[in-house]
Amino acid sequence: MGIEKDIQQLNFRNEYQKATVNIIFSANWLHEKINVFLEEEDITQQQYNIMRILRGSQKPLSTLQIRERMLDKMSDTSRIVERMLKKGLVEKSVCSTDKRLVDVVLSKEGYEILEKLDRKNDEIDSVLHHLSIEEAETLNRLLDKMRDYHTTHAM
Repeated sequence: MGIEKDIQQLNFRNEYQKATVNIIFSANWLHEKINVFLEEEDITQQQYNIMRILRGSQKPLSTLQIRERMLDKMSDTSRIVERMLKKGLVEKSVCSTDKRLVDVVLSKEGYEILEKLDRKNDEIDSVLHHLSIEEAETLNRLLDKMRDYHTTHAM
């Protein structure tokens, strides 16, 4: 099985086009697998990402600071935070040093959901367990190399 069979396309312009299509297809496949875990807690991947960012920061963050750390840079962070506020996952307050900003922290309920999901980390990781540690390291190195080049050589 390969990308050719998965998308029913036999020919690609070259190996670079094939790799591009394969990365996009694989990213979407991985998103679907992760969504299964998050649906049980009724949260999205962006909400999960924000919750982990807030827990990791161990201090209040503005929506701008959250956006800078997000995996999905296109996310409308303010709107996502508002939905999370309505669900009771985060708490907001006016920033003490800059009244124009809003500080966001993880709520008690948000921490509890993260703890539930933490207990499923092995299950989430198992999506890639058919790769050896060495293969996962190689994949990480190649993906980093792909992004690093375009960071230093803007298109």
